[in-house]
Amino acid sequence: MSGEILTAHTGHIATVTLSAPERLNAMNLAMWQGIAEAFSDLDGVDDLRCIILRGASEKAFAAGADIAEFAAERFDRDSARVYGRVMASALEAIQNCRHPVVAMIHGACVGGGLELACCCDLRICGESSRFGVPVKNLGLVVALNEMQAVASVVGRANALEIALEGRIFDAQRALQMGLVNRVVADDTVTAEAEATAGRIAQGAPLVARWHKQFARRLADPAPLSQADIEESYACFDTEDFQTGYKAFLNKEKPEFEGR
Repeated sequence: MSGEILTAHTGHIATVTLSAPERLNAMNLAMWQGIAEAFSDLDGVDDLRCIILRGASEKAFAAGADIAEFAAERFDRDSARVYGRVMASALEAIQNCRHPVVAMIHGACVGGGLELACCCDLRICGESSRFGVPVKNLGLVVALNEMQAVASVVGRANALEIALEGRIFDAQRALQMGLVNRVVADDTVTAEAEATAGRIAQGAPLVARWHKQFARRLADPAPLSQADIEESYACFDTEDFQTGYKAFLNKEKPEFEGR
């Protein structure tokens, strides 16, 4: 079946594109596998500072999983278990990637597409973007790990609203929920997401990675350990810290090397 995951690099920024525009970037099994592989590979790229995740064209980020594939790939408990493991690997690859990830959301962001977006660190959408997870109409649940990804962004009550009502809602409701960070004019989504990635890339890359790590640690209800606290001081031993504060004192723009 058609559909692929495309990766491109511009300087310190990579763009990963969900490419199946003829079906609004609905994700088939091969694309879920491709996401896991792409983000695992990008995690190992040392000079990378930010990743943008987007859909091909401006009609959709992703319209969920490709339902037409279910008869062959997701038709009973055993096949669904296999499919679910692949899907979970994709979501975890985004979450576990050490580099910040920005979701550039044009148009529909539905079902598995919404779950992919929730695994990103920042989400920017257009005014006409639409969101939802209408799986109740398929007799299908939002799996535990998938709901966890959504609830970690919007909270338990909003996650239940999304799953139980199964309605498609607009960008302003998404903003109210905290699902997206920013709503901009449709024709400026690309520029705003790229500018956001650019601002991230200008900062010290090790610091960005630490901040992502810290945010994930804070989602764990376990009390902070002394080792957790100690990690906050590791930045003072980096070359980037020396570069950054000296550049500030000299009124210069810092050039960080990620060391």
